[in-house]
Amino acid sequence: NYYNQGEIRKKELEQSCCVLGIPASDVTVIDHRDLPDDPAVEWDPQLLATLVLKHIEAKNINLVVTFDAGGVSGHANHISLYTAVRYNVCKLLWVPPWAGAGPWWWEQNQGQWCRVLVLESVNLCRKYISFLDVLISCLLPRDALFILTEEETEQAKRAMRCHRSQLLWFRQLYLLFSRYLVVNSLRLL
Repeated sequence: NYYNQGEIRKKELEQSCCVLGIPASDVTVIDHRDLPDDPAVEWDPQLLATLVLKHIEAKNINLVVTFDAGGVSGHANHISLYTAVRYNVCKLLWVPPWAGAGPWWWEQNQGQWCRVLVLESVNLCRKYISFLDVLISCLLPRDALFILTEEETEQAKRAMRCHRSQLLWFRQLYLLFSRYLVVNSLRLL
Protein backbone atom coordinates (compact mmCIF):
# COMPACT_ATOMS: atom_id res chain seq x y z
CA ASN A 1 0.00 0.00 0.00
CA TYR A 2 2.90 2.34 -0.78
CA TYR A 3 1.64 5.93 -1.15
CA ASN A 4 -1.76 4.59 0.00
CA GLN A 5 -2.37 3.20 -3.49
CA GLY A 6 -3.03 -0.41 -2.49
CA GLU A 7 -6.39 -0.80 -4.23
CA ILE A 8 -5.20 1.03 -7.34
CA ARG A 9 -2.05 -1.10 -7.55
CA LYS A 10 -4.05 -4.30 -7.03
CA LYS A 11 -6.32 -3.41 -9.97
CA GLU A 12 -3.30 -2.48 -12.08
CA LEU A 13 -1.70 -5.85 -11.28
CA GLU A 14 -4.86 -7.70 -12.33
CA GLN A 15 -5.01 -5.68 -15.58
CA SER A 16 -1.33 -6.38 -16.25
CA CYS A 17 -1.81 -10.10 -15.66
CA CYS A 18 -4.83 -10.08 -17.99
CA VAL A 19 -2.64 -8.61 -20.76
CA LEU A 20 -0.21 -11.49 -20.15
CA GLY A 21 -3.01 -14.08 -20.28
CA ILE A 22 -3.02 -14.80 -16.54
CA PRO A 23 -6.58 -15.09 -15.18
CA ALA A 24 -7.50 -13.01 -12.11
CA SER A 25 -8.24 -16.29 -10.27
CA ASP A 26 -4.52 -17.09 -10.46
CA VAL A 27 -3.45 -13.74 -8.96
CA THR A 28 -2.91 -13.59 -5.20
CA VAL A 29 -2.23 -10.30 -3.46
CA ILE A 30 -0.99 -10.54 0.12
CA ASP A 31 -1.93 -7.56 2.25
CA HIS A 32 -0.11 -8.20 5.53
CA ARG A 33 0.68 -5.50 8.08
CA ASP A 34 4.16 -6.96 8.66
CA LEU A 35 4.94 -6.93 4.92
CA PRO A 36 4.50 -3.29 3.91
CA ASP A 37 4.82 -2.31 0.27
CA ASP A 38 7.89 -0.14 0.84
CA PRO A 39 11.15 -0.34 -1.14
CA ALA A 40 13.12 0.62 1.98
CA VAL A 41 11.69 -2.09 4.26
CA GLU A 42 13.21 -5.54 4.51
CA TRP A 43 10.50 -8.09 5.11
CA ASP A 44 10.78 -10.84 7.73
CA PRO A 45 12.10 -13.79 5.68
CA GLN A 46 10.58 -16.47 7.93
CA LEU A 47 7.11 -14.93 7.80
CA LEU A 48 7.36 -14.49 4.05
CA ALA A 49 8.76 -18.02 3.64
CA THR A 50 5.77 -19.42 5.52
CA LEU A 51 3.29 -17.50 3.33
CA VAL A 52 5.07 -18.46 0.11
CA LEU A 53 5.28 -22.13 1.08
CA LYS A 54 1.57 -22.23 1.98
CA HIS A 55 0.76 -20.76 -1.44
CA ILE A 56 3.03 -23.24 -3.24
CA GLU A 57 1.38 -26.15 -1.44
CA ALA A 58 -2.19 -24.84 -1.83
CA LYS A 59 -1.82 -24.27 -5.58
CA ASN A 60 0.36 -27.37 -6.16
CA ILE A 61 3.02 -25.20 -7.80
CA ASN A 62 6.04 -26.99 -9.30
CA LEU A 63 8.03 -23.97 -10.54
CA VAL A 64 8.72 -20.64 -8.85
CA VAL A 65 10.45 -17.78 -10.64
CA THR A 66 11.74 -15.05 -8.34
CA PHE A 67 14.46 -12.46 -7.97
CA ASP A 68 18.07 -13.26 -7.13
CA ALA A 69 19.99 -11.84 -4.16
CA GLY A 70 20.38 -8.51 -6.00
CA GLY A 71 16.64 -8.09 -6.45
CA VAL A 72 17.29 -6.87 -10.05
CA SER A 73 17.21 -3.25 -8.87
CA GLY A 74 18.29 -3.60 -5.25
CA HIS A 75 14.65 -3.29 -4.10
CA ALA A 76 14.48 -4.45 -0.46
CA ASN A 77 11.13 -6.23 -0.96
CA HIS A 78 12.51 -8.15 -3.97
CA ILE A 79 15.59 -9.20 -2.01
CA SER A 80 13.41 -10.31 0.93
CA LEU A 81 11.38 -12.49 -1.43
CA TYR A 82 14.55 -14.16 -2.70
CA THR A 83 15.74 -14.70 0.89
CA ALA A 84 12.40 -16.27 1.85
CA VAL A 85 12.32 -18.61 -1.15
CA ARG A 86 15.96 -19.60 -0.56
CA TYR A 87 15.09 -20.29 3.09
CA ASN A 88 12.28 -22.62 2.01
CA VAL A 89 14.47 -24.46 -0.49
CA CYS A 90 17.28 -24.92 2.03
CA LYS A 91 14.82 -26.11 4.66
CA LEU A 92 13.24 -28.61 2.29
CA LEU A 93 16.54 -29.90 0.93
CA TRP A 94 18.18 -30.37 4.32
CA VAL A 95 18.58 -34.06 5.12
CA PRO A 96 19.15 -34.84 8.80
CA PRO A 97 22.14 -37.10 9.45
CA TRP A 98 19.93 -39.90 10.82
CA ALA A 99 17.80 -40.00 7.64
CA GLY A 100 20.58 -41.43 5.51
CA ALA A 101 21.22 -40.25 1.97
CA GLY A 102 17.67 -40.85 0.70
CA PRO A 103 15.52 -37.95 -0.44
CA TRP A 104 13.06 -38.02 2.49
CA TRP A 105 11.37 -34.86 1.23
CA TRP A 106 10.49 -36.67 -2.00
CA GLU A 107 8.59 -39.37 -0.12
CA GLN A 108 6.87 -36.84 2.15
CA ASN A 109 5.65 -34.84 -0.84
CA GLN A 110 4.46 -37.89 -2.84
CA GLY A 111 7.15 -37.31 -5.44
CA GLN A 112 6.18 -33.69 -5.99
CA TRP A 113 8.92 -31.11 -5.97
CA CYS A 114 9.03 -27.43 -6.68
CA ARG A 115 11.95 -26.04 -8.65
CA VAL A 116 13.06 -22.45 -8.26
CA LEU A 117 14.55 -20.22 -10.95
CA VAL A 118 16.02 -16.86 -9.96
CA LEU A 119 16.17 -13.93 -12.36
CA GLU A 120 19.75 -12.78 -12.80
CA SER A 121 20.53 -9.22 -11.71
CA VAL A 122 22.95 -7.61 -14.14
CA ASN A 123 25.08 -4.48 -13.90
CA LEU A 124 23.63 -1.11 -14.84
CA CYS A 125 25.26 -1.06 -18.27
CA ARG A 126 23.86 -4.46 -19.30
CA LYS A 127 20.49 -3.66 -17.72
CA TYR A 128 19.88 -0.78 -20.13
CA ILE A 129 21.31 -1.96 -23.46
CA SER A 130 18.05 -3.66 -24.44
CA PHE A 131 18.38 -6.25 -27.22
CA LEU A 132 22.17 -5.79 -27.37
CA ASP A 133 22.39 -7.86 -24.18
CA VAL A 134 21.13 -10.94 -26.04
CA LEU A 135 24.62 -11.72 -27.37
CA ILE A 136 26.25 -11.25 -23.96
CA SER A 137 23.58 -13.38 -22.28
CA CYS A 138 24.05 -16.16 -24.83
CA LEU A 139 27.78 -16.31 -24.06
CA LEU A 140 27.49 -16.41 -20.27
CA PRO A 141 26.60 -19.45 -18.16
CA ARG A 142 22.98 -19.77 -17.01
CA ASP A 143 20.38 -22.49 -16.48
CA ALA A 144 17.63 -20.88 -18.56
CA LEU A 145 17.55 -18.09 -21.09
CA PHE A 146 14.38 -16.48 -22.41
CA ILE A 147 14.61 -14.27 -25.48
CA LEU A 148 11.34 -12.58 -26.30
CA THR A 149 10.08 -12.04 -29.80
CA GLU A 150 9.16 -8.52 -30.88
CA GLU A 151 5.49 -9.38 -30.30
CA GLU A 152 6.21 -10.72 -26.79
CA THR A 153 8.27 -7.61 -25.98
CA GLU A 154 5.35 -5.39 -27.00
CA GLN A 155 3.00 -7.50 -24.88
CA ALA A 156 5.34 -7.11 -21.89
CA LYS A 157 5.41 -3.35 -22.45
CA ARG A 158 1.60 -3.23 -22.60
CA ALA A 159 1.50 -5.14 -19.32
CA MET A 160 3.98 -2.72 -17.72
CA ARG A 161 1.91 0.26 -18.88
CA CYS A 162 -1.05 -1.11 -16.90
CA HIS A 163 0.86 -0.06 -13.76
CA ARG A 164 0.03 3.61 -14.40
CA SER A 165 0.46 4.67 -10.78
CA GLN A 166 4.08 3.47 -10.90
CA LEU A 167 5.10 4.76 -14.33
CA LEU A 168 7.52 7.39 -13.11
CA TRP A 169 10.16 8.84 -15.46
CA PHE A 170 12.73 6.13 -14.71
CA ARG A 171 10.23 3.38 -15.49
CA GLN A 172 9.52 5.08 -18.81
CA LEU A 173 13.25 4.73 -19.53
CA TYR A 174 12.99 1.11 -18.39
CA LEU A 175 10.30 0.50 -21.02
CA LEU A 176 12.58 1.91 -23.71
CA PHE A 177 15.95 0.43 -22.78
CA SER A 178 15.68 -2.48 -20.33
CA ARG A 179 17.11 -5.81 -21.36
CA TYR A 180 14.51 -7.49 -19.10
CA LEU A 181 11.83 -6.73 -21.70
CA VAL A 182 13.87 -8.61 -24.30
CA VAL A 183 16.10 -11.16 -22.57
CA ASN A 184 16.03 -12.85 -19.17
CA SER A 185 18.71 -15.16 -17.83
CA LEU A 186 17.90 -17.38 -14.87
CA ARG A 187 19.66 -19.81 -12.58
CA LEU A 188 18.32 -22.76 -10.63
CA LEU A 189 18.35 -22.21 -6.90
